[in-house]
Amino acid sequence: MVTMIRKTIKSFVGRLFTAPVNKGPQRLTRDVHGIDRRLVSRHAIKVCEVLSQHGYDAYIVGGAVRDLIAGLKPTDFDVATNATPEQIRPLFRRARIIGRRFQLVHVVFGREIIETSTFRASSTNGEFTDEHGRILRDNLFGSQEEDAARRDFTLNALYYDPLNEVVIDYHNGVADLKNRVVRMIGDPDVRYREDPIRMLRAMRFAAKLDATIEPATLAPISKLAPLVDNVPSSRRFDELLKLLTCGQAMECLRGLREAGLHQSVLPLLDKVFATEGGERFLELALERTDVRVRTGKSVSPSFLFASLLWVLVRDRSQHYVERGEHPNQALVIAADDIISQQSRAMPIQRRFVADMRDIWFMQPRFERATPRATWRLVEQPRFRAAVDFLQLRAEAREVDSVHAQWWMDLADGDRDTRAEMIDAMQPRKSGTQPGRRRRRRRPRRRSDTDTDTDTDTDTGTQETSSPQGSTTSSAPASSAANSGKRGGPRRKGSNE
Repeated sequence: MVTMIRKTIKSFVGRLFTAPVNKGPQRLTRDVHGIDRRLVSRHAIKVCEVLSQHGYDAYIVGGAVRDLIAGLKPTDFDVATNATPEQIRPLFRRARIIGRRFQLVHVVFGREIIETSTFRASSTNGEFTDEHGRILRDNLFGSQEEDAARRDFTLNALYYDPLNEVVIDYHNGVADLKNRVVRMIGDPDVRYREDPIRMLRAMRFAAKLDATIEPATLAPISKLAPLVDNVPSSRRFDELLKLLTCGQAMECLRGLREAGLHQSVLPLLDKVFATEGGERFLELALERTDVRVRTGKSVSPSFLFASLLWVLVRDRSQHYVERGEHPNQALVIAADDIISQQSRAMPIQRRFVADMRDIWFMQPRFERATPRATWRLVEQPRFRAAVDFLQLRAEAREVDSVHAQWWMDLADGDRDTRAEMIDAMQPRKSGTQPGRRRRRRRPRRRSDTDTDTDTDTDTGTQETSSPQGSTTSSAPASSAANSGKRGGPRRKGSNE
């Protein structure tokens, strides 16, 4: 009896905390979903057309459908089909199979890549999971319905047919999307264990769509947050970049802190917020990033991470200066310290670390640049990024804004403009900085042939012509006289 009651309660709670399940998918026409086909990538449409012509089903899926319905511009387009990777690849001139855990096909059209995957089914017996429930291998092909069930959130389980302009919705994802609700498909506890990155994705979707995470979807996150450490650092890094470039970066970081998820990706975030002016500096930096994302401009990961960690590097550098280190060396040591601390949780890729160092180490050089040093700075690969960073520091009132604007004008100018600006700084520099004291040259020793002195080696006396033409005699040179008396070798050029 007790067991039956428990099963009844568990079933009732399960129905409350999971998305409603329909007997069949909804087929939503354009007047309902509102997707404008003109905004869809022509290459994604082409992939669907080719697969359809060869008898396969093909749909645009994932974030592209979600963003199009939400009125946002998609960054990329993915296609899902019932064709296997081996069946997809021969249909396109430039296509390759990639992936270990997920095998899929990259169809290449110039610079655009259409990621094409096969409908998948979830593994029910758990033979491909680790001790925490994380899926290690998931390459079981299935039907479209099974594929929809294994996706993470309802707003991502949407299939758009660009040929008929119909959206197929198995889990009321369009309704959740329009109501701005982030809801997990299935049991959130189990789904987070299958892939802990889903917790980070929930925070990103909530911030990007200005949505609310459904209570049952939100509840397990704080408890399961440490499981993110089990995910390979490369996946964590990729997801963090998506968080920072979604257009609502600061909201994402605040959400990560509230849920305790930041410890696996940005463990130093608490210190940044606790540092005086740290939160304000992040707001300014990420606000600039959001503007670039919304206007379709590229974002540099190096600049992002340089901004995230700068206040810690700056304060650490000052600590070493107070202990007697040279400012330049102090900055190098501080950068090593902070990057090392970050790497213990999630290493930043080396190429980005190198660029971050260049941006940081150029900052003090802006303060005391000479004309020659200015030309060397201009030639640096990360010069423009470093100048943008200087502008950010000026906005945060770390440096003089007029000084920062001079460097920005220099970066924006052509070579002639730069030459004029750098030439104009010469008088100012010479007037404010004392010049080096010129080193006096030692007078060159005059050889015997350069003098007007005639030496008489027989008598040991020197006869020198005076200005009046008279001659004067000097005392005999003892060394020459003695040399002659002892029969030593005569000097070259002496009289025989």
